[in-house]
Amino acid sequence: MSRFREAFLTAALLAMATWASAQNTPYPGVGRVATPKEVAKWDIDVRADFKGLPAGSGSVAKGQDVWEGKCAQCHGVFGESGEVFSPLIGGTTAQDIKTGRVANLNRSDYPGRTTIMKVSTVSTLWDYINRAMPWTSPKSLSTEEVYAVTAFLLNLANIVPDNYVLSDQNIAEVQERMPNRNGMTTQHAMWPGKEFGGTVQPDTVNKICMKDCTPEPKLASFLPDFARNAHGNLAEQNRIVGPQRGADTTRPEPKAGAVVSAAQTAAPAIAPKPENAEAKAAIALLNKHSCTACHGVDKKIVGPGFNEIAKKHAGKVDYLAGKIKAGGSGVWGPIPMPAQGLPDADAKKIAEWISKGASK
Repeated sequence: MSRFREAFLTAALLAMATWASAQNTPYPGVGRVATPKEVAKWDIDVRADFKGLPAGSGSVAKGQDVWEGKCAQCHGVFGESGEVFSPLIGGTTAQDIKTGRVANLNRSDYPGRTTIMKVSTVSTLWDYINRAMPWTSPKSLSTEEVYAVTAFLLNLANIVPDNYVLSDQNIAEVQERMPNRNGMTTQHAMWPGKEFGGTVQPDTVNKICMKDCTPEPKLASFLPDFARNAHGNLAEQNRIVGPQRGADTTRPEPKAGAVVSAAQTAAPAIAPKPENAEAKAAIALLNKHSCTACHGVDKKIVGPGFNEIAKKHAGKVDYLAGKIKAGGSGVWGPIPMPAQGLPDADAKKIAEWISKGASK
């Protein structure tokens, strides 16, 4: 009986503890408190004092290899490209590294602002690369690769030498060489701040004028007859739900005061398109392998749209599958496409879909 009594008391105490814990939560009976391991997976930010920075290291040489394989297609070989995103490197000098203030930021005639000109903390570079890069596969870089890519960027900006190995042990020393480390300020109120002679008083102290107000203008517009149906019937280009139906532009615009029947304004019935199973499967694969981050079906993003590729390489299944796997550059512009690690079967299915016209 004593063992039974002990087991019973233990179970009762656990039940009471669980009940008490549930009463202390904002939503009793809904979910549970995250475990420390679960929180740690999300708690990846790196502060300016380097709290949260994982132990590790990476060399400039290693960073160059990673950069050319996973980063150069969007940012250029030297981080100077502005074709896809704003340039990362450029505009800083050896004097800026000494003073910690980028002189070109004070020039209104300077043609552009690069990341290395503006960022004041090296932890920001490390943290952003770690959580968001590469664009097509964020959080896929190892800790060593993040250190290495950060070191390579710092080397491109002449902050660290060619043989440098960046680590959690020396990153604070690198911070003392950041070109704009002293450029961060909260004193400028609204942009532009004191640096450009602007006001330091926020504009929230303004008072609304309630006298001598001008009459509110009445705006009106009309669509000329020659342009009414220039871009197809608007009634067929709106969703079938919601208040916006769109005018039937295949018919003349009703005259003011005329009574229009529901039959006259109703949009013609549109037969649903049959489902394209092959296209649906191919687009699912494109999304799965992040191809749509750089290519649209019918529009260019970073690389050409699939429709455009289909026109140029109709019927070339093996060629397209090979290009998907191997990557390359120079065919559609200077930005290279990295090699893709998707299975051969998936590459062939996508290639077959493109070779047939890349229809939706």
